[in-house]
Amino acid sequence: MPSPDSVLKLCSTFAEHREHFRSGNYNEFQLRKQFLDPLFEALGWDMANSQGLAPQYRDVIHEDAIKIGPHVKAPDYAFTLHGQRKFFLEAKKPSVNIKGDVAPAYQLRRYAWSAKLPLSILSDFEEFAIYDTRIKPAPGDPASKARVFYCTCDQYAEKWDEIAAIFSREAILKGSFDKYADSAKKKKGTAEVDTAFLEEIERWRDLLARNFALRNSTLNVRDLNFAVQKTIDRLVFLRICEDRGTEDYGRLRIVANGTQTYPRLLELFRAADARYNSGLFHFSKEKGQAEEPDTLTPNLALDDKTLKDIIAHLYYPDSPYEFSVLPADILGSVYERFLGKTIRLTDGHQAKIEEKPEVRKAGGVYYTPSYIVDYIVQNTLGKLLTPETEKPIALADAAKLKIADIACGSGSFLIVAYQYLLDWHRDRYADNPEKWSKGKTATLYQAKGGEWRLTTAEKKRILLNNIHGVDIDAAAVEVTKLSLLLKVLEGETGEIAQRDFLKERERILPDLANNIKCGNSLIGPDFYDAPEMDLLDDEARFRVNVFDWKTGFPEVFKQGGFDCVIGNPPYVRQESIKEMKSYLGEKYESASNTADLYAYFIEKAVVLLRDAGMASYIVSSSFLKAAFGADLRRVLKKKAAVTSLTDFGGLPVFESAKDTYVCIPVFRQIEQPPQIHIRRIDTLEVTERAEQLKAPGYAVPQERFNEEEWSIRTDDENGLLERLCNDYPSLGKSVSSLYYGLKTGLNECFHLTSAQANILKASTDHGTAGFIKRIYGGQETRRYAFTETEEYLIVIPAGWSRKNLTSVQTEAAAWNELSARNPALADHLLPFRAAAQKRQDQGDFWWELRPCDYYKVLDSSKIVFPDICKGPRFHLDITGAYILNTAYVIDSSDKSLLGFLNSKLFWFLISHISIPFGVRAGEFRYRLIYQYMAKIPIRPIDFTNPADVEKHDRMVSLVNKMLALVPKRRAEANPQAAAQLDAQISATDRQIDHLVYDLYGLIEEEITLVEGA
Repeated sequence: MPSPDSVLKLCSTFAEHREHFRSGNYNEFQLRKQFLDPLFEALGWDMANSQGLAPQYRDVIHEDAIKIGPHVKAPDYAFTLHGQRKFFLEAKKPSVNIKGDVAPAYQLRRYAWSAKLPLSILSDFEEFAIYDTRIKPAPGDPASKARVFYCTCDQYAEKWDEIAAIFSREAILKGSFDKYADSAKKKKGTAEVDTAFLEEIERWRDLLARNFALRNSTLNVRDLNFAVQKTIDRLVFLRICEDRGTEDYGRLRIVANGTQTYPRLLELFRAADARYNSGLFHFSKEKGQAEEPDTLTPNLALDDKTLKDIIAHLYYPDSPYEFSVLPADILGSVYERFLGKTIRLTDGHQAKIEEKPEVRKAGGVYYTPSYIVDYIVQNTLGKLLTPETEKPIALADAAKLKIADIACGSGSFLIVAYQYLLDWHRDRYADNPEKWSKGKTATLYQAKGGEWRLTTAEKKRILLNNIHGVDIDAAAVEVTKLSLLLKVLEGETGEIAQRDFLKERERILPDLANNIKCGNSLIGPDFYDAPEMDLLDDEARFRVNVFDWKTGFPEVFKQGGFDCVIGNPPYVRQESIKEMKSYLGEKYESASNTADLYAYFIEKAVVLLRDAGMASYIVSSSFLKAAFGADLRRVLKKKAAVTSLTDFGGLPVFESAKDTYVCIPVFRQIEQPPQIHIRRIDTLEVTERAEQLKAPGYAVPQERFNEEEWSIRTDDENGLLERLCNDYPSLGKSVSSLYYGLKTGLNECFHLTSAQANILKASTDHGTAGFIKRIYGGQETRRYAFTETEEYLIVIPAGWSRKNLTSVQTEAAAWNELSARNPALADHLLPFRAAAQKRQDQGDFWWELRPCDYYKVLDSSKIVFPDICKGPRFHLDITGAYILNTAYVIDSSDKSLLGFLNSKLFWFLISHISIPFGVRAGEFRYRLIYQYMAKIPIRPIDFTNPADVEKHDRMVSLVNKMLALVPKRRAEANPQAAAQLDAQISATDRQIDHLVYDLYGLIEEEITLVEGA
């Protein structure tokens, strides 16, 4: 922990001259040098960069204050670690009242909230205030709002440990800062900047859509979406340029003064075209422009009131956003979710906003976390630029690299890849700045703070040379372009301010029409060759949106393809793309009836690679073992080498899709290496996750990635599993069968409460009581017991009516007879008739359940287990209870088998055979469905062998003990008695585990492996 001794001396000095320091003659610069810099040096920060690190890697960035209008547009200090911002410090003169003044607190909170930093500091040394900067700032907030810590310099000694535990450099290196921030992430009142900005631009979309539709009666839905998206993009772009100093501050606000706001705004847009050449403001035909100009939006009408409202919310005091520090990935996150909705027109030409069908079916938009994007870029593009054990490649070779995201969405992967290229080039040039900062072709210039930066021309060159993207959604393509163009401008106010681009007849930004294209990455022009395609209407053709890769990127395919394909492909079931299904089935070797769309994107990615090129996606890990992935597994090994795989098990990487479990495979167009590098990530806790992502991992032989499965087991794990599977028959061969629980298709009809069941069972109707069955699901199935419920099921099996009723010629006649014989049952069923007739899970008649040939198994003794669980939960039911479709049944009453299934060895085996299905209470859950359970090796008992018989009998005795102890423990209310029962259960469990190890012949090292897992 840093020492406070030097700080105590500072406090003493300040106390001696307090009045002088509070006077107006003592300025902010003096305060920083004399007090704040030493204060944070005591916390371990290299305030003066005494290590001589490159500017981009300094501990502390002393921001150059940029005065734009009446405002200063930079926080005084940005504290960073490995180039990543951690917190801001805003410094004020001692004459400022930190505790009570509203303005300084609001200024700091705007900066840090817009930069998506969790905590930041406001101080004049005399006072020290920490703010939770995830709480959305408002201009009327008191200075105390969101303040989580306050002290004066007189209290530094007693508060030092508390301050240092979070803000010292050592604490941040150890992850204490991140842990503190993460622990308070869901704090009430927090509204992170991406969520708030999303709500803001969604409101703008609604305002613009309604007004454009109202004032332009001939506008069709496609043109309406285009006009709204373009208007928002242009406003956001220009407003960000203002805060970054490349546009005069307040130009948009001036436009909103007076009348004719939209025509005046269009004039500003045309001026921006002359300045930027980004395609964003392309209104007239021009030589060299690849895209058609926008002749639509200049001819539309839009009310002043709508635009004035939107523009007002881009500026203080209505806007809490500080666009100069808004990270590019935040904008991408916002737009990714924004693009999940679209505008439609009603019959009355009114605009309505609704979720896109494909997004609704997928369960929402899955925005890739930034650490995943960074990881994929580092492990593909990073390895191409700086190969392992080699020097960085030559600059000329870097210029030839072609990077693509073929489902680019808002451009998050391309933005990070572009930034990686910018940083790599800057560092290479900075090794010899004299060479690269001179002449008309200079690639470097020196900023005010002394750091070397790439010139705008060089940033443009790299973007046009290296970055490519495709998306089927035209709006997504425009957003990707916008994000990349803003990245060109990021941090370049110095050079742009020094140059007159118009006078030099050069526009600031490049035209990205040849780099980012709209089309269907999976469907080529030959889609229309099939005769049935002539039957598609215009809307279906527009939706398919075919794309020709070789025509779209001729320069790329002249050199053989892409060097790097990265991204997060869409997760879409094939039912959503029926018009493309037959084409995909013919053109892709990985096609199957149950394959998700991401399977085709993986195959396409490796096909698009040139020799030695690399591809990596974050995709569902289900293809590693699931039956539907067999073709994909085979094709990928055939078309490229798998070089590494990072698996996240059942961790919910996507916050909006907690049941989507993912991995990151890396493919390369090289010969198959003998081994594949594996990393397993078992936590998403910030610091531990970061360490695991950097860990060396382990290697598995290439042969383990085969058509049957892609196994990421270690050698020890694999050795034990293979030995047991080779030595013993599988569960699928050892028992008569495994059965899935019952489906009704209409639970509200066939499920009964205890009260309903009692009424029907008490009925004197003909055999009604026999139709009422006690039911349990996976949730109620525990180890050696059921959790008691009061639920019942009406079970009239398929075929029962034909066998037991005489009037079965028609449904009506059969129903009349059933009603006459069982009026109470009929009264319950009748209200559900219409719904029951529509379900798929019915028998011969709507009141029957679906065909099922194992009712006798359900009526008998059997082993029951849930379909998903985080630990073994097997129970022997001897009551004839019925089981719902969240559970499975083994047609066996073997107590020896029950003991093994509840053992640690079983759980070790299933965890390496099945696939993870989420985390509960810090433990992975696994699917226990048939295809995995059937593979479990079962050690048979040789009843002619006395030793085997003795072990079997011992196991049965232990299981009987558990069957008695567990229900008793569940019913016990006395805590002392409960503790004694827990001890007995734990001891019996250990005895069962060791007996299982003995039966399976495990040696000490194997037992240690199982116990450790």
